[in-house]
Amino acid sequence: MRAPFTHVRRLLLASVVCALAAAALIFVVDPLQLFRPSRLAAAFYSDDTRVQNAGLIRSQSFDTAFMGTSLAIHFRQSEINRALGVHSLKLAMTGSNSRQQAFVLEQAIDRGARRVIWEMDDFIFVDAAEIETDPYLSVDLYRGTAKGIASYLFDAAMAKESLFALLRSIPPLREPLTRAAPFLPVKFALSDVDDIYALPRDFDVARGYNAEKTRAAFAYITDPVRSRFLGEGYGFDVMVRHFEQDTVGLISRHPDVTFDIYFPPYSILQFVAMRDASPETLKIVTDLTAVIARRLTQLPNVRLHDFRAIKAVTHDLNNYGDVIHHSPVVDAMVLRWLASGEYRVDPKQPTASLDELKAQVEVYRVPQP
Repeated sequence: MRAPFTHVRRLLLASVVCALAAAALIFVVDPLQLFRPSRLAAAFYSDDTRVQNAGLIRSQSFDTAFMGTSLAIHFRQSEINRALGVHSLKLAMTGSNSRQQAFVLEQAIDRGARRVIWEMDDFIFVDAAEIETDPYLSVDLYRGTAKGIASYLFDAAMAKESLFALLRSIPPLREPLTRAAPFLPVKFALSDVDDIYALPRDFDVARGYNAEKTRAAFAYITDPVRSRFLGEGYGFDVMVRHFEQDTVGLISRHPDVTFDIYFPPYSILQFVAMRDASPETLKIVTDLTAVIARRLTQLPNVRLHDFRAIKAVTHDLNNYGDVIHHSPVVDAMVLRWLASGEYRVDPKQPTASLDELKAQVEVYRVPQP
């Protein structure tokens, strides 16, 4: 009768030993660089920005945090640094909401960011889970709590990443494994922090961004079968509340930090789609951004920039891959505009650019192929 219990004890002991060995491996290699910058193995990075940002904030040196959604995800830190004369850390997260963005920015500010560049979409203020219960962002990992550290050290996927990083540090294996990493089932495959969620340097811009794709996206989202999704999650009162809590709250807590906030240059078709297929959504968007403009321009540590009414860009459909996502060519323009302050919103006329945009939307007619 004792033999089965002996086997169970041995199995449990072996499981504990394996778990502790994996945790020790993760702690020593530290693929996320939560405890220290990489020393034992070369640093590699992941496009899973909601996780990777926790390590970047702790391991990188920076004076400026760059935040946004997918409209800001392809910027390179080196480009931001050159254009604006800063030492930046890109923290943009695709599909992120204002709660997630404010939380991550707070961590970056606590680690030394004195300037924030914040691409602000209207849809980041839609209602979603509160940050403490958010299933997509581990607040404990960012905060470095016992729960967060344990979830990191006893993560089988992190153990796999650590083992691969260790193998990659062996000189004969370094080059072939580094080349193969993007094609293997590992997340930490990028050898340069500048490449995190950036387009390949040889990316064919003309194929990825052109008027044909933009018009096709417009036709898709305005199809009666799908047009109801244009306003999904949009509610004026809720969005204003999240703006006040997440954006104004963060800015007010950090009066010594300068915030450069900008409305990105959507193509004109984004607003025309709402005009034609969901006018109530367009009203919510314009009313919301009027509130945002008036509120932010009264805060002394905020510079607000509005790029939505620049016809030379927003009416040129070759600048877009759909109705909102602009090309790297426009990325470079955005950085130049931020550096020059050319489209900074005047606190005395906070809705002037919005009024211009509304006039453009009203008269615009969709060009046919």
